[in-house]
Amino acid sequence: MSKLSSKKKTAKIVLEKKKLTGVTARVGIVLDISGSMRRLYKEGVVQETVERVLAVASQFDDDGELDVWVYDNEFSRLPGATEATFTGYVEKNILSNDSVHKFGRNDEPKVMEDVIRKYTQEEPNGDPVFLVFINDGGCKSGIKKLVKDSSSQPIFWQFVGIGDANFEVLKRLDTMGGRVVDNANFFHLDDVSQVSDAELYDQLLNEFPMWLKEAKDKGILK
Repeated sequence: MSKLSSKKKTAKIVLEKKKLTGVTARVGIVLDISGSMRRLYKEGVVQETVERVLAVASQFDDDGELDVWVYDNEFSRLPGATEATFTGYVEKNILSNDSVHKFGRNDEPKVMEDVIRKYTQEEPNGDPVFLVFINDGGCKSGIKKLVKDSSSQPIFWQFVGIGDANFEVLKRLDTMGGRVVDNANFFHLDDVSQVSDAELYDQLLNEFPMWLKEAKDKGILK
C-alpha cells in the first residue's frame, strides 16, 4: 500500500466517525513560508503535511485536488496538488520555483484575501470550502476582520499552529463575536511530524461538522 493510500484509508475512517462521508467540499491549504519555517521545508515536514491534507481532499473533493497557497510578506497561488503530482510537490512548486517569494516576514491578510477571492468571486460553486491554514506563530491581527467578513461565505478556516511561537491572535478566534456563524477553529501542535495521521485528522475535522450544520441552518450552504 502506498503512503498516500494509507493516509486516505485513515482519513476515510475519521470521516466516517464524524459522519462526514458523502460530504462534497473543496479543500485548500495555506502554507507559511516565512523565515522561521525554513527548517520544516528543508526537512520535508511541509511536504508530508501537504500529503496528509491531500488525503482529506481525496475524500471530500470530486476531482481529489488540493488547492495550495504559500505566503510570507507576499503570497503565491500554486497549481493544485493531486495524486498524480504530489510526489516532490514542495520541491518542484515552492523551493525550486524562483517566482515564489520565500523566507521573508509573515503577512496573513494578503493571502486570506486571495483565498476568499478565489472561492467567492472567481470560482463560486456553492460547495463548502475546508481551508487548512498552517502557521508557525505571530499572526497579524488583521486576520480577525477577514474571518468576520467571510463568516457569511461557505469557507471554514482551520488554523493549525506549529512550533513554540506566539499564537495569541489565533487562540482568540474561537471566542470572537460579530460573525454570522463560527467559521474558524485553531489548534496547536509542538511537532506536527510526531502526530499520527489519525490524531491529525481527528483534530483537523473537529469543528467542521458543526460549522456545516450551522452554515446550512443560516442559508450559507444549501
